[in-house]
Amino acid sequence: MQKLGLNELREMFLSFYESKEHLRLKSASLVPQGDKSILIINSGMAPLKAYFSGQETPPKERAVSCQKCIRTPDIERVGKTARHGTFFEMLGNFSFGDYFKKEAIAYAWEFCTKVLELPEDRLWVTVYLDDDEAFDIWNKDIKIPAEKIVRMGKEDNFWEIGLGPCGPCSEIYFDRGPERGCGKHDCKLGCDCDRYIEFWNLVFTQFDKDEAGNYNKLAKPNIDTGMGLERIAAIMQDVDNIFEVNTIRYILDYVCNLTGVTYGKDPKQDLSIRVITDHIRSTTFMTSDGILPSNEGRGYVLRRLLRRAARHGKLLGIQDIFLTKIALKVIEVSGEAYPELVEKKDYILNVIDIEERRFNETIDKGLNILEGYVEDLKSGNSKTLSGEKAFELYDTYGFPLDLTRDVLEEQGFQVDEDSFNNEMLAQRERARSGRADTSGEAWKEDVYSKLDKSILTEFTGYHNYTSDSKVLAILANNDIVKAAGEGQEISIILDKTPFYAESGGQVGDTGKLYSGSFELEVVDCKKVAGGRFAHICKVVKGEAKTGDNCKAEINVQRRMAVSRNHSTTHLLHKALRTVLGTHVEQAGSLVTSERLRFDFSHFKAMTEEELEKVERLVNETILDSLDIFIKEASITEAKQMGAM
Repeated sequence: MQKLGLNELREMFLSFYESKEHLRLKSASLVPQGDKSILIINSGMAPLKAYFSGQETPPKERAVSCQKCIRTPDIERVGKTARHGTFFEMLGNFSFGDYFKKEAIAYAWEFCTKVLELPEDRLWVTVYLDDDEAFDIWNKDIKIPAEKIVRMGKEDNFWEIGLGPCGPCSEIYFDRGPERGCGKHDCKLGCDCDRYIEFWNLVFTQFDKDEAGNYNKLAKPNIDTGMGLERIAAIMQDVDNIFEVNTIRYILDYVCNLTGVTYGKDPKQDLSIRVITDHIRSTTFMTSDGILPSNEGRGYVLRRLLRRAARHGKLLGIQDIFLTKIALKVIEVSGEAYPELVEKKDYILNVIDIEERRFNETIDKGLNILEGYVEDLKSGNSKTLSGEKAFELYDTYGFPLDLTRDVLEEQGFQVDEDSFNNEMLAQRERARSGRADTSGEAWKEDVYSKLDKSILTEFTGYHNYTSDSKVLAILANNDIVKAAGEGQEISIILDKTPFYAESGGQVGDTGKLYSGSFELEVVDCKKVAGGRFAHICKVVKGEAKTGDNCKAEINVQRRMAVSRNHSTTHLLHKALRTVLGTHVEQAGSLVTSERLRFDFSHFKAMTEEELEKVERLVNETILDSLDIFIKEASITEAKQMGAM
């Protein structure tokens, strides 16, 4: 068994599946795109939900990726054990209706035994209790002895999140040997000790769970696998935990050099070293994806991690600003795989530096107040700090709740989290409102996904304002209908259209659809499942039927006004990058016929001088009356031409 580095393992996995005709996907941003069900990307398949649900068409039916992920439910456990971490990379291969169990299992076994050269006698697998198909593939095709295939129940080996796609799992385990076990005579796979380590989960998405709780078979089942890169690296390097993996240990050793502390001598110091090592990895990657520290949403997650790391630096005796020095080590070991870290280095360091300095201004005073609270608890009968006092520390001194909890637990006390949460209710509601009750939203099937896959829309509006089109589908009251009459509000799918569908912050076109038998007022146009364009209409007169031919005509004057504002967003983006730096990236926009709004990432408020410079640059370019040409290109081609 070879000792392989983390970066080497990542490339081996991606290259292996490329050799199996999988498309290599770049890691998606940690900020979810079009998915309100999660705050931060937390799994390899999370950015691919729209492909699995059929709402979007994947670029290829086979794909492979290494996805950066953040998970924070166990944030208070990070550092206390060597098992927990907030940042990890997830390796995964995916089939969108192409191959299924037989190929997925064969590929996984080949990678484990032929590429990684893991000893076959130390590999075990689990299957879902009733999944005889998977059991037989492992046993009869792969030739794994039946006694090394363990059947497990729904809690362990069936993947589902609310409604929508779901299915049984098969997991691959590595036996690290009895020397790493608990010593009990009945120690076996499933034991809580460190002997048997699960490192690869193969999910066979073959069902669609409906609101009645029925598991309906999917016409085209999918494959979704996930293997933690840090976990397989720990196995290959024969180390006990993720903090011993080469790239992470490199960062940990730098923390030790910076603080003059030796890892492994003092449990309390080890805790602080692990917290800093883990949290700086998370914050570096989060910042590179445009997340900025704030008091709500994902910005609050970033702030908690940064400030927790800063506080543990204080515990190790660091008095100066130090987190940017460690962030540089993260960029050094991960920059080749994630070039955005190198490209945005100055921006990342600025954001971390400013946040650490802000916290540094208040941390000592806040800690003194908290220490006073601790002394009051020691002299009294209570073991619990009130939520009101914890909230005051948060609101006035920027102490996240888990930081206050950490300090109290070190002294044997706790905090009244219920009353703290009551104080936080207003902020919590704002942060939660955008994603409340949306656990299944990304999987939700809408009426458009029920349309035949042959129903597609060709967009002709870059060069034409009208088109001769055919009505392919009519939808009314969330149902597919054959016809619609005067006064009805409907949605129409055409075979081709000049109407721009709302996208990238730009509003959809308006206009009309008409023929000898009907006239429709188009009030909006949106992209829907399957890459179709839905024309939101009101039937002004007559009756529209599926199969009818018609003329599609946009409101040209309105389109031109929208286009001018769209062009200005690009001018504004370029001017901001010129004045503020190349780290500036678009974070959102709104483009209408009357106005534009441009959201962008930056680590501090713009000065009056900077605003004047940006305004002058934009106006000068407008007055230059540059020629505009339109060309459809891939993202790669567009970037080569200078697109941002």
